Amino acid sequence: MNISADKDKCIGAGQCALIAPDVFDQNDEDGQVVVLNPDPSSDLLPQVEDAAAGCPALAITLQR
Repeated sequence: MNISADKDKCIGAGQCALIAPDVFDQNDEDGQVVVLNPDPSSDLLPQVEDAAAGCPALAITLQR
């Protein structure tokens, strides 16, 4: 799986970092999403899918 985040769509809600902290973080300056691990292990996939589904701006894209 490959993960990408559209920083133009991101509103800095931080749900992704709360749901999948091993994969997502937020920039300290503006709160925008930071993808820490664009190709996570399979054990993290449920959290990543939940994070993408929980993003209020739909800024996270998952490609398999």
